[in-house]
Amino acid sequence: MARVRRGFKARRRRARVFKLAKGYHFDRRTKFRHTVQTVKRALHYSYIGRRLLKRDMRRLWVTRISAASKALGGNYSKFMGALKKNGATINRKMLADVAARDFDGFKAIYESVSK
Repeated sequence: MARVRRGFKARRRRARVFKLAKGYHFDRRTKFRHTVQTVKRALHYSYIGRRLLKRDMRRLWVTRISAASKALGGNYSKFMGALKKNGATINRKMLADVAARDFDGFKAIYESVSK
């Protein structure tokens, strides 16, 4: 009986996986079974990493706002509570950016909120 070559669908499926394995070394790039395992693990870690990045960035923003608040004689929690109470719509990302780049602007926001 003659050997049957796999058709278009299987080749397309394998090619999709091999394309994701670009830059890998040795069997991780050439052998399909190893490549599938490695790509699956890499995709899982990238999924986790996207969530960890959000967490890390929020921690950075809180740290920057806290440091700027302490420099003005207050603390983070009271400042954020006063912001919420006054109905300010500026978010932590923008506050942290203002605190890091334009301290006078942050000082103006801080003083307008904590009267």
